Amino acid sequence: MEAFRLAVRLGATGLESDVWCTADGTPVLDHDGMIGRWPRRKAISTINLGQVPTTIPTLATLLTEVEAGLAISLDVKDPAAATPVVELATAHETTGRLWLCHPNYEIVASWRDLDPQVHLVHSTSVDRISTSLERHAAELVSAGIDGVNLPEAEWSAGLVKLFRRFELACLGWDAQHRRQIDRLLALGLDGIYGDHVDRLTDGLAATRS
Repeated sequence: MEAFRLAVRLGATGLESDVWCTADGTPVLDHDGMIGRWPRRKAISTINLGQVPTTIPTLATLLTEVEAGLAISLDVKDPAAATPVVELATAHETTGRLWLCHPNYEIVASWRDLDPQVHLVHSTSVDRISTSLERHAAELVSAGIDGVNLPEAEWSAGLVKLFRRFELACLGWDAQHRRQIDRLLALGLDGIYGDHVDRLTDGLAATRS
């Protein structure tokens, strides 16, 4: 949780994490979804919450602490986590600022009925899209998906214009350096993901000065 607290102190306008579901149905925030050391590593999905190290926070803890209005983006690594995640967000009245991401847009589309306020995002790369980008954008909208998340290097003014024409949010990940962050800000992206909160907030502040 300290990493999230630090991000907020540094001025982050949103928080991002990967989410998994324990065997007893509790969403927890962790990068690779495994605990323990080899050869006794276990998948989080196979153990109950009581077996999860206290260093791995639950989503409920984050939602309890997060400031009102702060966006929360979750890479749903375990699709089984989607329903309990939305149920928690509903209980905390945060569905309107929750963004759920996944690389399979059909899986993302299956979450549309969970809550109409949750923002759904297809996280992918251009080479993984088998149809034309325009057709794919139309398919996302038809499926009830709200945005597309591409690697920083793939975004261009033309792509932003294309997806915006379909009223899709444009998100970019792996923006680690100021030159990358500044480029995405200049393109007008709706959200930027990176590991260095200070660089992200400095870049945002520069655009507002």
